[in-house]
Amino acid sequence: MMPAMLKKGLFFGKTAIMLFVILFTCTVRAGTADHPASGEQESFNAGRMIMEHVVDNHEWHIAEIGSLHITVPLPVILLYDGKVHVFSSNRFHNETHSYQGFRLEQDGPDKGKIIRVADTGASGSIAARVYDFSITKTVLAIFISSLLLIWIFVSVARRYKHNPNTAPKGLQSLLEPLILFIRDDIAKSSIGEKRYEKFMPFLLTVFFFIFFNNLFGLIPFFPGGANVTGNIAVTLVMAVFTFIITTLNGNKHYWIDIINTPGVPWWLKIPLPLMPVVEIIGIITKPFVLMVRLFANITAGHIIVLGFVSLIFIFGAISAALGLGVSVVSVAFMVFMDLLELLVAFIQAYVFTLLSALYFGLATIEPEHH
Repeated sequence: MMPAMLKKGLFFGKTAIMLFVILFTCTVRAGTADHPASGEQESFNAGRMIMEHVVDNHEWHIAEIGSLHITVPLPVILLYDGKVHVFSSNRFHNETHSYQGFRLEQDGPDKGKIIRVADTGASGSIAARVYDFSITKTVLAIFISSLLLIWIFVSVARRYKHNPNTAPKGLQSLLEPLILFIRDDIAKSSIGEKRYEKFMPFLLTVFFFIFFNNLFGLIPFFPGGANVTGNIAVTLVMAVFTFIITTLNGNKHYWIDIINTPGVPWWLKIPLPLMPVVEIIGIITKPFVLMVRLFANITAGHIIVLGFVSLIFIFGAISAALGLGVSVVSVAFMVFMDLLELLVAFIQAYVFTLLSALYFGLATIEPEHH
């Protein structure tokens, strides 16, 4: 049972992961920032440092040693006026932050976005015609994590295929309890014994994608540290997948209960269809809650940890001794928060998967089980 389920889940899971990657490449554009190298020594800005680490970026910042910025430039892919422009993000490292008529905004409402610069040097309405399909930090992290997930599950599936009757070991012994947990405690209990298998590929994919990226985001060095699940565009796409699957699989009883909710007084339905409107709004708010919960919890964890880091530099600017003293407390709280984030990484993946399974169960439940 376990090998067959894993093989089936692997096939559909790989398809879902690659579909995630394609959609993320097209949607993860909001909130980017740039790290232009500068020889000037600036005072420490905690807010800017935190936001630059939390939001997306057109390059991967690794370290900063004095005025030296160690970064990995990423490809910029722009579609403008029917033409595709491809170049490296380090082309923006100049005084004007522009290249080939495009500029990476450093301030204002379009900060971090690439716009078209008119011949006069001013930004015009034509900036709306620039379509950005660049491989940003978040997109690259998604590619890396997706490839690693595929490699891990392909390796595990091959072991099951060649040694079906042997006890699990290595990655098998680590992943099998999680897979069985999702099947028995989430899918079966929320969707039902007869209908859960249809949704297992998606539930397995979304759980391990969130869990793996949550853990990967806690690694403070390249290629870890990307705030993938703290990017609202990423959580939006996953929530949209849940919404689409729920809507397409909803049976007639599901839609009848929305339009004509049982147990509700008739004057809440006629002449003003108040309850149907409330139910339809509920259909939309369910994926919205999924999106915001994951985004807010993961981003908040990163901000808290970076806040403790900032305290060291803030007090260090006042006095070296004061900064040293605060660093002891800050490091202690940082370690505590990182340990707590390990738990949160699992909880958030579990909650997203559980709520998705509950929505699927409500959409497919038979009337006698109401």
